[in-house]
Amino acid sequence: MTTSTDDPDAPLWRAASAFRLATVVYAVGFQLVVADSYRSTRLSWVLVSMVVVWSGLAGSLLLRRSNRLPVVVADQVVVLAAMASTRLVAGPEWYTVHQVLPTTLWVTNAVISAAILWGPAAGIGSGAVMSVGVAVTKGELSVDLWRDATAPILLSVGLALGVASRAARRGRQQLERAIGLAAATAERERLAREVHDGVLQVLAMVKRRGSEIGGDAVELATLAGQQEIALRTLISESRVPAREHGPLVDLRPGLQSRESVTVSVSTPGEPVLLDRAVAAEVEAATRSALGNVAEHAGPGARAFVLLEELPDTIVVSVRDDGVGIPAGRIADAESEGRMGVSKSIIGRIRSVGGTAAVESWPGDGTEWEFRIPRGHR
Repeated sequence: MTTSTDDPDAPLWRAASAFRLATVVYAVGFQLVVADSYRSTRLSWVLVSMVVVWSGLAGSLLLRRSNRLPVVVADQVVVLAAMASTRLVAGPEWYTVHQVLPTTLWVTNAVISAAILWGPAAGIGSGAVMSVGVAVTKGELSVDLWRDATAPILLSVGLALGVASRAARRGRQQLERAIGLAAATAERERLAREVHDGVLQVLAMVKRRGSEIGGDAVELATLAGQQEIALRTLISESRVPAREHGPLVDLRPGLQSRESVTVSVSTPGEPVLLDRAVAAEVEAATRSALGNVAEHAGPGARAFVLLEELPDTIVVSVRDDGVGIPAGRIADAESEGRMGVSKSIIGRIRSVGGTAAVESWPGDGTEWEFRIPRGHR
């Protein structure tokens, strides 16, 4: 039975099946040598035959990606039962000084299955259970259990295969992320070529000609310029997928998306990482500050957003060249019950442990500065 190419554990399951086959050969060979020493030779052959049948069935089922869970659980039970059956075919003078009937090597298959399916913790747990099972069967369960190499070997196998299984899954996830990122990059480059060859050139021409013609065409030129900037930002944006950073996200793309004809955004060349919730609040506060510029800074006012990453702090500055805010205006608005600035800007930044300061020069613009300590990353 073949395995799916999407199964990261497929090589481990194939190796486990090969090992299971080798242990079956060893178990049968051991039975040929010691069968006459059992007090019930016929029953021992029946039990060994069942071991062979189960090994073939379990090995083939585990090569399939689906329904492995019940097979692995059954493997634990069957192995424990096979060990216990040693007392049905041999007396104390035999089982206290020899291997269990299916052989200790064959017992390792249950530990390997648990480790591959569930990871190192389950592998160690299964190894411990099997070690106790062997000791109980042989009547050797005591504080001197570690004098026998069986327990250390089974525990080591469970740990090693569990770690290997976890590493295989992690490697597969990283490969899928790399493939997705490569595909996204290729698609962005293809889109950039097509848009640049057509739409961007047309928008640039409309913007230029509309400005030259004047009159009502100026509004059309402004709209074309805004769409040109938006398209260029979309094409050039290199947002790293959030899963690449776990719970952290890159703050830059959210700020870059606010760029327009009247808004310029400057950010560092490397990702500026913040907790997802913190980044959302910072972006919302920036959006509110830019909204105030558009509404109150006066016609023709431009805004400039600057993102800086300092050793202990992340700083976002929003500066405009508009009419400015009269002295005491923010405090007056708050006292009058208009909480827009207080809640949408200052409140958001304070809620994530940062500070928001505003400075204004009547007739010469306003500057907001948000400082977010690195401790809130």
